[in-house]
Amino acid sequence: MPEPYSTVDLAAYLERIGYAGDRTPSRATLDALHLAHATHIPFENLDILLGRPIRLDLASLQAKLVHGRRGGYCFEQNRLFAAVLETLGFAVTPLAARVRFGTSAVLPRTHMLLLVDVDGGRHLADVGFGIFGLLLPVPLDESGESRQFAWTYRVAREPGQYVLQMRRGAAWADLYAFTPEPQYPVDYEMANHYTSTHPSSRFVRAPIAQRSTLDVRRMLRDGIYSEHRGEAVTQRTLADDELLEVLADEFELRFPKGTRFRPRGAG
Repeated sequence: MPEPYSTVDLAAYLERIGYAGDRTPSRATLDALHLAHATHIPFENLDILLGRPIRLDLASLQAKLVHGRRGGYCFEQNRLFAAVLETLGFAVTPLAARVRFGTSAVLPRTHMLLLVDVDGGRHLADVGFGIFGLLLPVPLDESGESRQFAWTYRVAREPGQYVLQMRRGAAWADLYAFTPEPQYPVDYEMANHYTSTHPSSRFVRAPIAQRSTLDVRRMLRDGIYSEHRGEAVTQRTLADDELLEVLADEFELRFPKGTRFRPRGAG
């Protein structure tokens, strides 16, 4: 099994996600924590474009996402969430997935997700997929749809693996495919290195910030800011001098005046 996490600053984490509810390891608590995390901590890649390494040890994650009030991507978000859940007594198995959304190519396993055993069932938890990700956990072994406010998900089965899907119009779109094989910290270190440094990774090319609420999902990518309300999407291209303002106003990500985000390898 994965190495044990070090100490979680639980009080600071719960304040960060605005949670003051029950801490009993139950399905209801899992749902409430998942929703609070997913709607308070944004998804973003900005440290990569500032030339900073993405560190996955718990101390660094808490310094950045909790005390620094920043966001992160899947390895950061879900490793922090797993540590919190384990501290509260949940049984958590870290997993890895191949992203399918937006591509027909077979990609490496560069997405982290969690399997949580609670109240006699297995549940997929994932607070780190970004704008189209889950707001609430979904049962892994139950068929049927999971309606989550303006969005609907389901877990489909393929030979030897599961596929998380999201409804788009009248069709289902694959988000990612995964197996229940447990992953270890070294697996994520390898995947994180690829994701944060390889020239083929989308995370090294342009600023990305995404934030979800119960009724709208906000996304910034390649200088385009968009808002998704169910199937309805509005978007606009930002002027160069708008970027920091939009990051602060829409994503609560604040940087000093004059901050520049540069593609990795651009100097």
